[in-house]
Amino acid sequence: MKILCVLGRHNYGNPARGNGYEYAHFLPALRNLGHEVVLFESFDRSYYLDFADMNRKLLQTVKQEKPDIIFCVLLGYEVWLETLQLIRDSSESILINWSTDDSWKYEQFSRFISPAFHLYATTCAAAMTKAVRDGYGNFFLTQWAADSTILAEPLPSCDCKHSVSFIGTSYGNRPRWMTALAERGIRVECFGFGWENGTVAAEEIPRIMRDSIISLNFGDSGVHWRGLRPYRSRQIKARIFEVPGAGGFLMTEDADKLNNFYMPNSEIVTFTSPDDLAQKIRHYLDHPEARDRIARAGYARTRDTHTYIQRFSALLAAAQTRQSVQGTASGIDMAHFEIIARRHELGAVMKLFRECWRLPFVMLWGKERGPRAARRMLFELSWRLAGRHTYTVSGWPGRLFYRES
Repeated sequence: MKILCVLGRHNYGNPARGNGYEYAHFLPALRNLGHEVVLFESFDRSYYLDFADMNRKLLQTVKQEKPDIIFCVLLGYEVWLETLQLIRDSSESILINWSTDDSWKYEQFSRFISPAFHLYATTCAAAMTKAVRDGYGNFFLTQWAADSTILAEPLPSCDCKHSVSFIGTSYGNRPRWMTALAERGIRVECFGFGWENGTVAAEEIPRIMRDSIISLNFGDSGVHWRGLRPYRSRQIKARIFEVPGAGGFLMTEDADKLNNFYMPNSEIVTFTSPDDLAQKIRHYLDHPEARDRIARAGYARTRDTHTYIQRFSALLAAAQTRQSVQGTASGIDMAHFEIIARRHELGAVMKLFRECWRLPFVMLWGKERGPRAARRMLFELSWRLAGRHTYTVSGWPGRLFYRES
């Protein structure tokens, strides 16, 4: 089959942050399954003039490539609901979205856009339960996995170059974890955007994990809101499968349903607090035979049941059962799209509103952070008050803040 992947080559569309996870792992896995894969860049804003230009070029690409499947990893409102409907009505492509953060994005994102897809893949069991409750029959429960092309048996502790390492962006409470460990006499070598070692190439990440006696992972995804109450979302992330698959020894913050995939203290090790983490790091550094036994067991479990070859085989098989609900092969009506796209244009009143809205945020946080804060506040208000409309051609966050989105 021909699969058009709508996602980004780089993390958050920024080349300075290295190749994105989905680009580095999803595309090779789909190719290894024998499919022809075409990339449509949807993260990097510098590729397009605005969201209208992006949506126009996506439709042109669908028209030209005629893919059997369109596999999306959407960040937010970059692909309009109207665009997805045009594809459904005027092509025979099966539309799939892989949702990355449904532990907190279901309420503000997935419940609004999922009806536009034939199949909606979620890695969150709680979101799956909510989808069934809300009457969405197109959700598919899956999970992150390891890239089969980077599977490698663990090295013994004595052959590892790093004692304790962490790979990931410096944000949220991660610096506080590192400070807490340093205060307890444990030094962690950190790699990624925002750390002293900086970003590392995607092909170097498996090597670092395999060369580390202990590889850390944190499941926290930041502060989110339920109504007026803040909460911290903790979720299963891709790194949980990537570390043991690459031959590493995983020590991870505990997460809901994690024991459905690995046996704690037998295939991976979990922790709950800085003191707990520090104690366990010392234990496994002092007991390399226990570390090596767990690393081997985690690798075997990953190799046997947790690769993207296995995940995507099941996902694509489920998608093909949706062929009976396809649109026609009449071709996408670009003239109709141009009529729709006019609603995305900004008139004088909207331009004035944008400047007035931005001004207090710029005064508080400066010219760089201010516009991003203004966009975030507008988005938080929009999905709560306007709901589904946020993800349409005339949604305000996308119309007013293209570069900051």
